[in-house]
Amino acid sequence: MTRINAVFEGGGVKGISLVGAVCASEEYGITFNHLAGTSSGSIVAAMLAAGYSSSEIKRSIEETPFHSLLRRGYIYNLGAIGPVVRLLVRRGFYSGEGLTDWIERLLGQKGVHTFADLPSCKLRIIASDITNGKLLVLPDDIADYGIEPSRLSVALAVRMSVSIPYFFDPVRFRMNGRSGAGKAWAYIVDGGLLSNFPLWLFDNEQRGEAEQVPTVGYQMVGKNETEPRAIRGPVSMFQAIFETMLQAHDERYIEKNNRGRTIKIPTLGIRSTQFHLTKQQSDNLYASGYDAASAFFQETQLLNDPQNVL
Repeated sequence: MTRINAVFEGGGVKGISLVGAVCASEEYGITFNHLAGTSSGSIVAAMLAAGYSSSEIKRSIEETPFHSLLRRGYIYNLGAIGPVVRLLVRRGFYSGEGLTDWIERLLGQKGVHTFADLPSCKLRIIASDITNGKLLVLPDDIADYGIEPSRLSVALAVRMSVSIPYFFDPVRFRMNGRSGAGKAWAYIVDGGLLSNFPLWLFDNEQRGEAEQVPTVGYQMVGKNETEPRAIRGPVSMFQAIFETMLQAHDERYIEKNNRGRTIKIPTLGIRSTQFHLTKQQSDNLYASGYDAASAFFQETQLLNDPQNVL
């Protein structure tokens, strides 16, 4: 068995491909030491940290269509103006509560509710504080909002990380006179705004330690396979801006420094917010992740010499 630290990129519904990659990793004798993730990658990381296997995660996803997690509320249904009113009032088209309830239930089945239920440093989740303009590494950075990190709900941390701006409501925290004095609330949204693929995270944490556990990144690629995005209005324009940002802003760092420790998973033209996937599309994404990770572990020297991917 080979231990690795794993970092999972965010990518909305494309995260199904990460589960296939985890399955192949397990078959190659990989066990997960520390885990980190952004957005949909945080869901996979949290479930692995709680003790789920890839087959259990796959079953959970198959039993819960993504579109069933999109709760709207009565404001959204007020005719053509409903979505606009909800966006102005709640700052998102969907509440995010359905997603929170789903991940909370799954983690609870493994006895995980807060970060205190996990081994120390087992899980790191990335989110973005757009009020104060800073990246958050959870649970540690929640202390800035007067909350004890070990008491932070893991499901809430995931909820923060997956909050695609305007798509899901942001998570709010009262700042209690801390940084950003004079502002009553801090708004927390998708971690992908600032670091969609935080492959650097465990490098910083391991500096100076005697044992160096290799870090492997699970990255979803395929921007060249998609058709040009049609811009028909402000919502479609924002979606195009957001997806372009997720794909591009970590890319230079990855290409220059970390090719040898990154599993690149083709996403077959599927987009992050394509929540009404067919079963065939879901199965294809899973298979793509499985094949990409299998090829990586066949070719890498990781299994023979873990130091080669540090």
